[in-house]
Amino acid sequence: MDNNFQIKTFEEYQQAYQQSVDNPEAFWESIADTFTWRKKWDKTLEWNFEEPSIKWFQGGKLNITENCLDRHLKTRGNKLAIIWEPNDPKERYIRFTYKEVYERVCQFANVLKKNGVQKGDRVCIYMPMIPELAFAVLACARIGAVHSVIFAGFSASAMADRINDAGAKMILTSDGLNRGSKQIPVKRVVDEALEHCPSVEKVIVVERLGWAVNMVEGRDVWYHDEVKDVSKECPAEEMDAEDMLFILYTSGSTGKPKGVVHTCGGYMVSAQYTFSNVFQYQESDIYWCTADVGWVTGHTYLLYGPLLSGATTLMFEGVPTYPDMGRFWQVVDKFGVTIFYTAPTAIRALMAGDIDDVLSYSLDSLKVLGSVGEPINEEAWHWYHTHVGKERCPLVDTWWQTETGGIMISTLAGVTPMKPAHATLPLPGIQPILVNSDGSEITENEVEGHLCIKFPWPGMIRTTYGDHERARLSYFSTYKNLYFTGDGAKRDKDGLYRIIGRVDDVINVSGHRFGTAEIEEAINHNEHVIESAVVGYPHDVKGQGIYAFVICKDIPEREDWLRAEIIETVVEKIGKIAKPDKIQIVSGLPKTRSGKIMRRILRKIAEGDTSNLGDTSTLLDPDVVDEIKEGAL
Repeated sequence: MDNNFQIKTFEEYQQAYQQSVDNPEAFWESIADTFTWRKKWDKTLEWNFEEPSIKWFQGGKLNITENCLDRHLKTRGNKLAIIWEPNDPKERYIRFTYKEVYERVCQFANVLKKNGVQKGDRVCIYMPMIPELAFAVLACARIGAVHSVIFAGFSASAMADRINDAGAKMILTSDGLNRGSKQIPVKRVVDEALEHCPSVEKVIVVERLGWAVNMVEGRDVWYHDEVKDVSKECPAEEMDAEDMLFILYTSGSTGKPKGVVHTCGGYMVSAQYTFSNVFQYQESDIYWCTADVGWVTGHTYLLYGPLLSGATTLMFEGVPTYPDMGRFWQVVDKFGVTIFYTAPTAIRALMAGDIDDVLSYSLDSLKVLGSVGEPINEEAWHWYHTHVGKERCPLVDTWWQTETGGIMISTLAGVTPMKPAHATLPLPGIQPILVNSDGSEITENEVEGHLCIKFPWPGMIRTTYGDHERARLSYFSTYKNLYFTGDGAKRDKDGLYRIIGRVDDVINVSGHRFGTAEIEEAINHNEHVIESAVVGYPHDVKGQGIYAFVICKDIPEREDWLRAEIIETVVEKIGKIAKPDKIQIVSGLPKTRSGKIMRRILRKIAEGDTSNLGDTSTLLDPDVVDEIKEGAL
C-alpha cells in the first residue's frame, strides 16, 4: 500500500480536514482509488440518517483479502506479515510471511468450503489468540462468508445468544486455550452452548493444547485432519462493496446483545486510512496491538488495518502479567516493536506493579504509543508516556467504537497536537459535533455536550443484524439527522476533544461495554433475588467497576454466600469479565412514582459522592436512599 495519503505535517492535516468537509465524497473517492477493485463503483455515497440507510461505493466489486494479501505478494511476499508470540515465553514464537499467510488463509477457506460454507453464511469463531484465529477470519472473508468472532471468555449462554441471533451454520473453535497460568477447556463451553443452537451444522476444532475432547460424530471435525489434502490456492469471492463482511456483537442498554454489521468496501477504506495516519506507519515498523480479535480493536487494528497496509503485525496469546509484570516490555524488546497499542486497563494494572518491571527493559525501539478502549486518565497517561515512551514517543489516545469501525478522534502521531487524557482532533473525513439535550449544536469552545457525528464515513455501522429498527433507535433516533455516539465530551479552548464517558446505561469495564440491563437480567436469575440495579463506579484498574444493588426475597443467612452465588450466576450467563465488584443487599431501590429507577442517585452513592443527591422528595420512597447510603460498600 502506498502512503500517498499519509499526512506528514499539521498544515497537511488542516488542508486534508478542510477538503474532507468541503467535499467528503471526493475526499474518500481519492483514498478508495488506491485499493484493488474488480469493478469500480457507480456511486460514491447515498445516505439518510432517518431510516438509517448508508451506502458507500455502490456497485463496486472487490474482495478485502485480495487487498490484505494478494496485492502484496509481488513486492512483499517474503515480508513478515504476522509474528505470533505464545502465552508461555518458553514456547517458540512463529513468524509468517505474506506468502505464508496467503497460503494458510486459502487452505482454511478450502476447508470451510469442503464443509459446506457458502457466500453469505454466518460463521461464528470462538477461539484463543492463535494464528488459526487470524487465518479463520480472513478465510471467511475470502469466500464471502460473514464472520462473527465471539471473545473466548464469554460463557456458553452468552455464546448461544450470539450464535442464534446470527443464525450461524458453523462454529470454529479449539480444544482449549492458555491464559496466563490457566488452561481453559474451550470446546467444552462450545458443546454446552450448542445444546441450544439448532442452526449449527458443523464444528471445526483446531488443536492447541492436545487435549482429548468430546467430538460429536457427523458434526465435529479436527482442523488438522481437514486441511491435509486441500489446495493452497483459493479464488477470492467477488463481493459488492455493501455486502456484509462481519457481525460483531456489542452490549446495548437492553439485555439482548446487538449484532453490529460492517460491510466490505467502506470498512476496508476506513481501516487502512486510519491505521496508516494515526500511527504514522512506516514500511519497516513492527506493530503490536494487544487487543483480542474478539473485540473490534482486534478486527481493525490487529488484522485488517495492518494487513491492508502491508505491515508486520504482532499477535500475542498471553496476558500482560504472566509470567510477571514485565511481560509486555519483554516482548517489545524481543521483537523490536516500534508501535505499541494497548488499553488503559492494562496500563493501570502495570502501574500497580514495581517500576523496576518496566525499567529492566530498554524499550529503545518504541516510536509511537497508543491507547484504546476507554478514555485514559491523566495519571495513567503520564506514567505511560514517561516510563514506557521515555517522553520521546507521541501517545495517541484513540476514540472510536465497535459501531464506527475505526478511529474517529485521535492525535496523529507526531503530527497533530497531543494533550494528556484528550482524544484531541477528528480525523479527516469525520465531522463530530457537540449538542445540548435538545439536540442544538454547541459551536463554541470550552463547552461540554453529547458527542454526535453529522455526516457519514465509510467504516460506519450499516444495521444491527436481523433488527434494523434497533440500529435506528440506538444511534439515529435521539437527535434528528445525527449519529449519536452515546458519549459525553468536552471541547477545550483550542477545540480539542476529551471524552468523558457514557451518557446511557452502559458500563465500560476494562474497555469492554456492558449494558446494565444485561447484567441485571443475569443477577435476577438468582432464585433469592427479586430485583437489582447495576451502575458503574470509578475503579483504579478497570476504569469502571460494576456496583450492584440487590433486593432479596428474604434476609440471607450469610450475605457473603449470596454474593458468591450472584457472581456465579453472572459468570455463567455472561462471563467473568462482567462479574460485579461490589454487591450491596438493599430493601428497596430509589424509584420515581412511575417506577423508573433513579440510577443517577445510585451512581453517586456508588462513587461515594453523597453530598449532593439532588431532590429525592419526588421518589416513591425517599427513605430508601438514606438506608442505601448507610449501607454503601
